Order: sequence, then C-alpha cells, then structure tokens
Amino acid sequence: MKIIPDFRDLASPYALKDAPWMHQGLPCLGLVRKMFVTSMKAIPKTMFPLLITNLLVIMMLLYGIAIPLPANGTENDVGHPAKARPLNVLFIMADDCTFSDLGIYGGQAQTPHLSGLVKEGMLFRRCFQSAPMCSPTRHSLYTGLYPVRSGAHPNHTFVREGVRSVAHYFQEAGYRVALSGKSHVNPRKAFPFEYSNARGKEGGAGNPDMDAVERLLKECQDHATPFALFACSNEPHTPHDRGDVSAYPLKDIELPPHYVDTPEVRIAFARYLAEITFFDDQVGQCLDLIRRHGLEQSTLVMVVSEQGNSFPFAKWTCYDKGLQSGMVVRWPGKVKAEVQSDAMVEYVDVLPTFLDAAGLPIPDDLDGRSFLPVLLGNASSHKAVCFGLQTSRGIHDGPEHYGIRSARSDRFRYIRNLTPQTPFRNTMMKSAWWKSWVRAAGLGQAHAQAMVDRFQNRPAEELYDCENDPWNLHNLAEDPAHQTTKATLAEALHQWMKDQDDLGQATERMALQRQWKNAPRAGQATP
Repeated sequence: MKIIPDFRDLASPYALKDAPWMHQGLPCLGLVRKMFVTSMKAIPKTMFPLLITNLLVIMMLLYGIAIPLPANGTENDVGHPAKARPLNVLFIMADDCTFSDLGIYGGQAQTPHLSGLVKEGMLFRRCFQSAPMCSPTRHSLYTGLYPVRSGAHPNHTFVREGVRSVAHYFQEAGYRVALSGKSHVNPRKAFPFEYSNARGKEGGAGNPDMDAVERLLKECQDHATPFALFACSNEPHTPHDRGDVSAYPLKDIELPPHYVDTPEVRIAFARYLAEITFFDDQVGQCLDLIRRHGLEQSTLVMVVSEQGNSFPFAKWTCYDKGLQSGMVVRWPGKVKAEVQSDAMVEYVDVLPTFLDAAGLPIPDDLDGRSFLPVLLGNASSHKAVCFGLQTSRGIHDGPEHYGIRSARSDRFRYIRNLTPQTPFRNTMMKSAWWKSWVRAAGLGQAHAQAMVDRFQNRPAEELYDCENDPWNLHNLAEDPAHQTTKATLAEALHQWMKDQDDLGQATERMALQRQWKNAPRAGQATP
C-alpha cells in the first residue's frame, strides 16, 4: 500500500495553472489544499503520525523553504527556459523584400515597428537564404534542409517523401504550431500546421489573419499550451497595391545605382516602399497581440525579410540583394537589447535554433546548425561560407533553363552560371517599368543599355567584393589579384553541391518534376 503520497505531480509547474494566488515564487493556498486532501486519502487513520509529518512538509512549502517554485520559471544550466514556462516562438516573414530597403538597414522604407524591435533585440547584418524565390526558401526554412536535398529547389515546389518540418518537431513536444498567411509549401502532410488565410493574391499567398492569431494566443494562454506561430505576409510581393504611397514622393526617391531612372520605375518603386511600410504595420499588430496577452517575456520573436524584390538583380538572382535577408530577434532576458551581429547565419539554421532555444532535441540529419550561442552572446561567429542556388526552369515566363549556384564568404560572393550562353528572362519583363528600360536603351542611353544587357547576359563566373561593392556591380572573376579567393570559393561550392547530390545542369533539367502541379498522385512514383 502506498503510504506516503507522491506530491511531485502536484508540485510541478503545470499543477499551478489553476492556482492564481502565486506571488514571488510561493505556492498558493490552492496547492496546499490539494496536498492536504491527497494526504488524507492516502494515509490510514492508524498512520496519523505520518500525516503530521506531511503537514510539516506542507508548512515548509508554504513558507518557501522547500521546493521553491518561481512563478515566471527558471533557467537550466545551459541557458534554456525551464519547463516551468515553455518558450513560445513568433516568426514573422515578409515576401520579396530587399533587406537594404528597410529603414533598419538604412533604406528608404519607413519601418517604425521594426525600428522599435531593433532597440529591444539583435539585428543580423549577414543573414542569407539558400534560394532567391518564395517556395524553395520556405521549404528550406521549415525543414532545415537545403533545396536540392529536400527536393524543393524550383519554385512552386514540394519536398520528398519522408521529409519532416518544424510543425512535426514542435507538435511532438506539446506545442500548437500555426501558420497564418502565405504558405507556399507542399505537401500538407509534410507541413501539418494549423493554417489560417493561406490563400490570397496568387493562390496559396495570403496575409496573416490577426483574428485567427489572437484566438490562438488566447487559447494557448487559457490552456497553458506553448505555441510556435509563423505569421507570413504576402507583402511587399507584387502587385504593389497596399500602403500609403503618398508617403514616398517620387522626386524624393533615391533609386539604386543599377536602376534606369524613368518615371515608370519611380512610380513602381514608390508603391513597393509603401508596401514595405504596410508589412511593418503587420509586424506591429503581431507584437501588440503578444503584448496584450502578456506573452512578451516568454516569447522569442524573429522577423525576416525573405529574398530580394522583383526588380532586376534581386529576386531570381544569386547576387547579394537576392540572397541576403534582414533578420531581427527579440528574446527578453536572453538576447541583449539594441545589439548587432556580423555572424553569418542561414535560413536552414532557423529550425535547429528554435529547437535549441526551446530545449528540444535537434535531429542529426538537418543541414542547418543552431546559432543559439550567437543569440545568447556566447559567440560572435557562426559559419564561414553560406550557399545559394537559383533554378529558373519553371518560373513564370522564364527560360527553358538557367541554373545558378553561389558561395558567399564574409566578404566575397562567388557565382557560377551553369548555362551562360542562355539569355535570362522572367515575368517582370512584361512590366511597364522594364519596358521603359528597354526604350531608354533603344534611344542610346549608355547606362540603360549596360543594365539591360547585364541582366540578361551573364558570364560563366562572377566574383564580387560585397564589402566594397554591395550592389555587386564590379565583377572580379578575371582579376589576377583575386584568383585565390575565387578558387577557394569555387571549391567550397563544388563540395557543397557534391554533398547535396546537386548535379548542376542535370538537376536543373529535373525541375519540372519537382513542381507541385506535376507531383505524382496516388499510385505513381515520387521523383
């Protein structure tokens, strides 16, 4: 017969969810009452002396002498949040937003909410993703795998059978895992989020549903359930039809040096900047909901900008403006406020970092590595080289094939164009502003001629000093002074492709088989 009752369950942090009278770590009277009732039921009347012993234990608990239980949770010896208050995760992502256009990176877009977040957390100056397109980027982010390895390297893609995602890992740990807004991932069984408003401007491209987000937060709060929420915007993706464009007078806009200055370009760029500010407002709404529900202290917030915009030399390219991303992280009590990091991190590192921060096991087969030490201030560096690829086969109005691979060190970017003899093209060439570039080139404007040609026709190899040439305009691939750098990065890229089973042009030819619209259905083999 069990004589001495087991109080461990009653004294666990989760037993306090019904005990609101908690102050400075002392157990509440409700807990004491539960322990007394448990004692009475478990001990025979003949064992009254043991009851007295149990009452003494209860008194010790009441005065905080034994088994102290802080209301706000504690830390374990490696800096993870203790189980008394599981970590919540809020991840917010823009769509087609060049990081350097954000106000927090010195850009022209007004981003007051992001500016406020930077004052409370860490801004990363060298964050990169592995593909400059929406779908492979998101598959890589949620799986912790590079695109070719997961099977999700073209746009509008899907992962191979058996690939698992962030939704699996956190759900298995008792989390609610939700995605509100743009999804762009397939199949659903590989990404079993709780979805809301996943469809929008281009089917599978919505905006965060703030009502759904608030319901989730309330339900998690009511049931003491941790959450991992992914609030994924569709802004500033085209068409740029959100935000207050009057905040960006055309005459005041400063265009990037490789743009052709035409009225059509200024109009389009102003609308794009306005939509970045619209996204910033979405960030503010999410942060306000966290604050209103009293979840700021227990929530790690990460905001990223995704790949570059749909103007030339950004999205669909492996230049820095295509593959580099903005990133801001706030984690009260863990990440110092108003700090910057030059550590090189990648989107594949986000999943293992979240798992590490939550004290959950990290699968051995991920490509990404946790950068939690950087967040906690215990490390200033993370990776020496970051990698990226562009699969153009299958993009809207794209070429039959135009594969690009890239390796980036802390200073230089090396690019290999697999079929340089093929002119590049994509859907933005139908735009009024691109046609204005072509007209200007046809009228003999030297800068317009150079930029139109440069965008469509590229050499086999490119090398850029990103520190001194942030727009990647001066190709150093043939410069004798940089041959060692080129060779080093070329070898790193070769090894990465080998490790990923990336066969270069052969992999590019398989792109259409890896698009969701062409995915095998029941009874067919998976490519």
